[in-house]
Amino acid sequence: MNIQKMMKDLQKMQSKLQDEIEVMEIEATAGGGVVTARMNGKKELVALTLQPEAITPDDPGMLQDLVVAAVNEAGRMVDAEIQKKTQGLAGGLKIPGLT
Repeated sequence: MNIQKMMKDLQKMQSKLQDEIEVMEIEATAGGGVVTARMNGKKELVALTLQPEAITPDDPGMLQDLVVAAVNEAGRMVDAEIQKKTQGLAGGLKIPGLT
């Protein structure tokens, strides 16, 4: 087993993974789709869309809760996608006993 080649392969895969995460965008909704949050792979909120029916002046707390729910769900989805991508990293190394 060539350790140097394995380390070089790992560095390549890490670089590719970082590139994929940088361009990744995940969308999550709340309230049946009346609030949509879009987040990038760095877990930065890049867009927030509110449908008119989400905006109810007599209940601002509901809108706040929907925004929080959509943003939190987008964050969970980013974490899950990154985890899925990183799990494949070790498999790509073809290390006996790990693959």
